[in-house]
Amino acid sequence: MIVRIPQLLSPGQVAHCRAVLAGADWRDGRETAGDQSRGAKRNLQLDETSAEARQLGDVVLAALAASPVFMSAALPLKVFPPMFNLYREGMGFGAHIDNAMRASAGGARYRTDLSCTLFLTEPDQYDGGELVIGDAYEPRRVKLPAGDAVLYPASTVHWVEPVARGTRCASFFWVQSMVADGARRELLHDLDRAIAAARAELGDAHAAAVSLVGAYHNLVRMWCAV
Repeated sequence: MIVRIPQLLSPGQVAHCRAVLAGADWRDGRETAGDQSRGAKRNLQLDETSAEARQLGDVVLAALAASPVFMSAALPLKVFPPMFNLYREGMGFGAHIDNAMRASAGGARYRTDLSCTLFLTEPDQYDGGELVIGDAYEPRRVKLPAGDAVLYPASTVHWVEPVARGTRCASFFWVQSMVADGARRELLHDLDRAIAAARAELGDAHAAAVSLVGAYHNLVRMWCAV
């Protein structure tokens, strides 16, 4: 399941992030790559322990907590502290699959059920740089407006096309879900959207709406682990 989260950050929040990142100390992104992906990774990355990363990470985490789309699609148990990367001309990230487990700078461990990329640069400010996500039928090419995010299974092969012009700036992180099984998580997300439509049309007091909400929460009880 690939889910777009529109306007996760407002234009003002995006501008704030870009202003902070403009003066940041960028490092070689290969420092945090896994064994397989290290040779494919060509980008710059913000030190996750830096004041800038922590400050902007809090902005992203607050936006995620306030996003109904994210909460419904991810059913998050833990969110890895958001990280930030930069691709200049000629930089890209070859095909790879994210590590199943990640440890934060503080030592906390996360199972990477979902990956998320939050775009911080407008699409017309760079050529290339598309996030390409492997799919059962054909790869999905993603290049979203600044402030939009895409959530997708961390188990998929994905890559970032080389940037041909300009720079591409983004935040990226992983989510450990309360529901580890992707098919169950997708079913719950579909059901949640259907419930929202039913409640809007029938009202919260309608027997069908009450029954659907109950079924959703009973499935969450059955499938979630906290």
